[in-house]
Amino acid sequence: MGPYFAFLSAILTSLGKNIAGIFTGRGFNVIEHFNGYHQIFLAYQADFGPAGWIFFVLMIVLAIVIVGGLAYLLILAFRKLRLKGKAASKNEEKMLDEIERLNLEIYDLRQENDKLIGLTRVGDGLDASAIASRGKKEDTAGGPRFIRLSGIDEEYPEGMLHVKLPDDASNIDLAGICERFRNFACSQLKIYYTIDTVREFFAAMGTGKLIILEGISGTGKTSMPYSLGRFFRHSAAICPVQPNWRDRSELLGYYNDFTKRFTETSFLTAVYEATYRDDVSLIVLDEMNLARIEYYFAEFLSIMEMPNPKEWLVDVIAGHRDDDPKNIVKGKLLIPQNIWFVGTANNDDSTFTITDKVYDRAMSLFFENKGIPFEAPFTEALPLPADYLINLYEQAKKDHPMSQDTMEKFMTLDDYVIEHFHLAFGNRIMKQLQAFIPCYIACGGTELEALDFCFKTKILKKFEVLNVGFLGDELVALDEMLTKLFGPSEFQLSRAKIQLLIKMSK
Repeated sequence: MGPYFAFLSAILTSLGKNIAGIFTGRGFNVIEHFNGYHQIFLAYQADFGPAGWIFFVLMIVLAIVIVGGLAYLLILAFRKLRLKGKAASKNEEKMLDEIERLNLEIYDLRQENDKLIGLTRVGDGLDASAIASRGKKEDTAGGPRFIRLSGIDEEYPEGMLHVKLPDDASNIDLAGICERFRNFACSQLKIYYTIDTVREFFAAMGTGKLIILEGISGTGKTSMPYSLGRFFRHSAAICPVQPNWRDRSELLGYYNDFTKRFTETSFLTAVYEATYRDDVSLIVLDEMNLARIEYYFAEFLSIMEMPNPKEWLVDVIAGHRDDDPKNIVKGKLLIPQNIWFVGTANNDDSTFTITDKVYDRAMSLFFENKGIPFEAPFTEALPLPADYLINLYEQAKKDHPMSQDTMEKFMTLDDYVIEHFHLAFGNRIMKQLQAFIPCYIACGGTELEALDFCFKTKILKKFEVLNVGFLGDELVALDEMLTKLFGPSEFQLSRAKIQLLIKMSK
């Protein structure tokens, strides 16, 4: 046993020196010290004897157990630390999610508060005095949940208001309406439009229910529907679009569980009032691209695609009450055919880009310059029944269909654009062409002028998203193709647009 304990003493002494070396800066070289222990073992192992070997084996087993136990404890501690780290990370993620949820709730509450405040302020609709003038009083203890719409019911106790043409315009046609409106705007409002612009607008009304007026500020975009409302003796409803509009509730309103009333917007009020009239109603979405049109106006874009006007139903409120407005049936409102929606849009950095989804469903006019003053005879307004105007459009489509020669040339142009610019005309655009061209001809224009306008606004408009820097030669060739197909004096609007694109490519 003596040699074994001498060996154990030498091992422990060496181990103690090595451990001390860690703290004194001498370091701890595992391989070097392991070799030293091996030399000590060789020096003493021959004199161990049976008992020494037994204790040596026990010491080895104990050392393994201790080292294994320490390793296990280290692994266990590391796992606990790792689990704590994961738990902390999950808690942090939960806290961030909760903070985000609370921020969204705060935002929604602020929106709700703003809408509640909007019940008594000017902006979203009529102010208190205007509401009173319509015979509507807000009763917090009860009463109808549609105050403004119920007031409109009271305004029209006999139902539909019918409008008759003046005697001096009993048989007026589209060309006469265009000329009369232009002279009316000039003589009474001092607002000046070219006859081409007037024809384009009225032809657009015969093509679809959504018209977009684009251009820089001050070129007469909003004044166009305003002056038309004065001309028809039914003022256009101007609905300013706000940047925070993100869904249909901003347009149509919503039911407030707190007040037990429906928050009625000026847009909803204008649509509802049109159900009581048979004259032309214009509803203006002013600065419509301050918010994303396909968000707040998506439902109307879809509804106006339906071929059957009886299906133009919009959900207003769930359920039904006996004191609800008369023309809201089972919570739904039928969009009448005497309405045209007019959107004004500024093209600057403060607005959203109008997407193809919207452009393809609308007719757009671009206002580039202020009107040039001219002299016109004093002209009276023209109360105009919507059915009379719609019948003129239907008759124009029968009398002035697109000629076969023009159709063939246009299809050749279509193939050329597909081959060289990889842009194709959709079926919707072809349908609009076949409606716009006859209406434009009936307004006093020509077939090629109408086709020129459509090619510029429907096709060349899409070129703006292409990399025109690499298309200079192709654009020059497109201009030459227009000359080949239609002659050098036609398609002046499209040629001007192509020249602008060529300049942009340099």
